[in-house]
Amino acid sequence: MSECAMKTRRRVWGALLAGMLLAVGVFSAGYRTGTAHAAAKELNFFNWSNYMPQSVLDKFKQKYGIKVNYSTFSSNEEMLAKIQAGGASQYDLAVASDYMIQIMLKQKNLLLQPINLKNIPNFANIAPLRKNLFFDPRNKYTVPYMCGTALIAVNTAKVKWPIKSYKDLWDPRLKDALVVLDDQRAIIGMALKKLGYSLNETDPKRLKQAQAELVKVLPNIKAYDSDSPKTLLINGEAAVGMIWSAEASLAKRENKNIQIVFPAEGMYLWQDNFFIPKGSPHKKEAELFVNFLLDPQTSAMISKELPYTNPNQAAMKYVDKTYREDVAANPPQAELDKGEYLKDVGAATRVYDQIWSEIKQN
Repeated sequence: MSECAMKTRRRVWGALLAGMLLAVGVFSAGYRTGTAHAAAKELNFFNWSNYMPQSVLDKFKQKYGIKVNYSTFSSNEEMLAKIQAGGASQYDLAVASDYMIQIMLKQKNLLLQPINLKNIPNFANIAPLRKNLFFDPRNKYTVPYMCGTALIAVNTAKVKWPIKSYKDLWDPRLKDALVVLDDQRAIIGMALKKLGYSLNETDPKRLKQAQAELVKVLPNIKAYDSDSPKTLLINGEAAVGMIWSAEASLAKRENKNIQIVFPAEGMYLWQDNFFIPKGSPHKKEAELFVNFLLDPQTSAMISKELPYTNPNQAAMKYVDKTYREDVAANPPQAELDKGEYLKDVGAATRVYDQIWSEIKQN
């Protein structure tokens, strides 16, 4: 064979080899992302504080090569304000509660985009009673993340009398002893329930009555904290909390004197949901991440660290006995039946905002 022919042959084999390597690279990229396009290196996730274990984010990065940049907020209202201020194009995925999804879907400039459930086969793991709820009847824009309640946690070493209801939190013996959520709908709702009204009250007169009740309880409030209210309960700085259910569970694990109380007036129920902001730079990667989180074993990992009510029914065979027997994470049905979800209160939102602003200034 001539030298020229040999060179030509080497060039042909070199081109074939390069093509094969390129094909392998493209296949690998598609495998990592679950899509045919190359994976983004990062994913921007906007969520509540202390609401996603770092171990889960690390596992996702290890599996798909995508780093999750985790930004946090402390209330639905804070989240909405940041999304409206341009955050829609800065975040690939975010979380919002039921009533806030309602509000966002009514915005003139829609802040959410439809989710392609074909990219989230693990959506099938969600319990039917957690799908198609009032705020997104066809799950067009949302996928359930976690559920829970706002309930009462009592340090029985400090409080020697029974606490059974919201109204008991007004007891003057609890002066400077309460840690409560830094959440306007939860706290105004607490006063509304004390008065026998709905969490979704819109009558201005009744809302003003609730404000007057909150003024009366202010001397008892030591701190507003939605991020980690359990801390004050565990270290004994606060004797009673009106807090998220998982925070109450975690406080009880650390301090055996903590007692879970389902308020007699009925609990505030909620469901948090993933949504993809309109303008998300990496929609397919966001859907990949949601599907990963809904894997039964991954979902069980989340429940192990964050004992909220898990809507992922397939994850239940992977959770431990501690979680299954946790009454805060899995309240009795009778207590749930007395509970109430928050809903969009429309124009009355301005009244809630004003009440909250005035209460927080005191």
